Amino acid sequence: MWTFFHKLASPPHFYRLAAKFIPWFVVPGLVLAGYGTYFGLFVAPADYQQGDAFRIIYVHVPAAYLSLMAYMIMAIAAGIGLIWRMKLAHAVAAGAAPLGAWFTFLALATGSIWGRPMWGTWWEWGDPRLTSELILLFLYFGYMALRGAIDDPGKADRASAILALIGAVNVPIIHFSVTWWSSLHQGPTLIREGGPAIANEMLYPLLAMIFSFTLLFAALLLMRVRAEVLFRERRAKWVRQLVLSNEGVA
Repeated sequence: MWTFFHKLASPPHFYRLAAKFIPWFVVPGLVLAGYGTYFGLFVAPADYQQGDAFRIIYVHVPAAYLSLMAYMIMAIAAGIGLIWRMKLAHAVAAGAAPLGAWFTFLALATGSIWGRPMWGTWWEWGDPRLTSELILLFLYFGYMALRGAIDDPGKADRASAILALIGAVNVPIIHFSVTWWSSLHQGPTLIREGGPAIANEMLYPLLAMIFSFTLLFAALLLMRVRAEVLFRERRAKWVRQLVLSNEGVA
């Protein structure tokens, strides 16, 4: 097992292996997205309280879930890179940050769109879930800004890794905010005692969209990490050989 992880940490090995996995994430991700979109928008019945406005959950919930998962991936990868000095781990963290920021923005935007007719306002500063999710977006921005502000790659890796680890404390705050404090945001719906509080006709498309977003996120992450690896290794011999071989094919 340790041999596998040692090989996985090798930039050229990861670069080639990631290219093989990307289609295996993209294809089922698109299939699940098609299923979830169709059954969520056209087959699932309207909610008895929210009407058709509830259908935004098929984008909002996966986006909110991935905003947290992306940050945890970024923080764990940054910690591994900081402790074991693995450059590939820092590349994973750097690749996850922009994706996490986009999913966080999407979660906030769709939440605001839903909140306007449901709560009567686009934004409520007193809601702990909204505020802590906005802080998460700022943490992503801060991580990316810090990396971009430091020219030396090694120093940028270490400084941004420390920031990512400090910011990780916000993740459980976001997750448990609706149970720790009084919140306009509804409580847990899927993972709760007694099972999901949602009809199967609504639940199955939602699960499909969550898995779809996760698979497509994995594919995008691999693409971004491959690009990050190429940039970091641009002076390495294997990258020059790769460029020459591609030119030969062209």
